Amino acid sequence: MDEREFRNAAETALNAMLQHLIAREEGADGAFEVEGGQGGLIHVLFEEPPGKFVITPNAPIQQIWISALSTSFKLDWDADAGAFVLPKTGEQLAPLVDRLIDEFLNG
Repeated sequence: MDEREFRNAAETALNAMLQHLIAREEGADGAFEVEGGQGGLIHVLFEEPPGKFVITPNAPIQQIWISALSTSFKLDWDADAGAFVLPKTGEQLAPLVDRLIDEFLNG
């Protein structure tokens, strides 16, 4: 995958993730707030308990990184799945972020 292909795939995945999180935020009764930023950066902000997740593309390495639960999750492009996947678990971006949010909120 060249840099342009990565950027297109990451932009598509992160835009879909942002829309998914915005929809989830609306039904979360203020449990968290989502902010989209320049270059595909997404922040998920929690009030109680306080915390923040950061989701961002890393173009030089061609990964999407998630900083959450004191851990860095690094997702690679999986051409067969047509999605960014966490190699260790096989989870795709949205299910992984949903799981991390649930783990954070449910302690």
